[in-house]
Amino acid sequence: MLAALASLLAPAAPAGAQGPVRSAARTPVVLVHGYNADPGVWGGLREDFKADGYTDAELFSFGYDTHRSVNEALSGELAAYVEGVKRRTGASRVDLVAHSFGSLVTRWYVKHDPAGQASVAHWASLAGPNHGTATAWACALWDQACRDMTPGSYVQKGLAAGDETPGSVRYATWWSNCDEVINPDSSVPLTGAANHAAGCLAHNDLLGDDEVSRGVRAFLNS
Repeated sequence: MLAALASLLAPAAPAGAQGPVRSAARTPVVLVHGYNADPGVWGGLREDFKADGYTDAELFSFGYDTHRSVNEALSGELAAYVEGVKRRTGASRVDLVAHSFGSLVTRWYVKHDPAGQASVAHWASLAGPNHGTATAWACALWDQACRDMTPGSYVQKGLAAGDETPGSVRYATWWSNCDEVINPDSSVPLTGAANHAAGCLAHNDLLGDDEVSRGVRAFLNS
């Protein structure tokens, strides 16, 4: 049981690690959780990917401190993690699937990191505060991540400037008209992305919804 859990949450090999490089049968998937969460939220979606034939060696969960800044710290950690996944699998690109605040971390990496667009094939966002959420004002006074999520923040301006979906990366979003965290609902869709209405789902329910899962998996295989 403990060995299986360790395998589920294992990160990519660190820089400089030795060992054989596996040739990925599919584009590796990196799952990026949201605010006040951890990699465990992806259990259901991971099982769905494995039912489609993915192996644990092709599925990665990026864990991070969700109380730090998107642009100054977290996107840099994600960049290093993605490079580790590429080395470990032999793949030239990864697919990113993010929930909530993780959408900002991954978008900043794709848009502003020199290697971001070349390293990502598909980017999928579930309930992402892609244009900010007024709910974040409730914790913005003491939490940097909350400040990043507020409408009009430095991070929001940096992501909105120019093309919202730059490069050859394929982008998709899923949003709910019953999301209690993202306010307004229209914050999620991006110009240039395939934007999907998920129906009336609570914020975290998008993580376990069968229809959303099918949509994400079909998107990554498109």
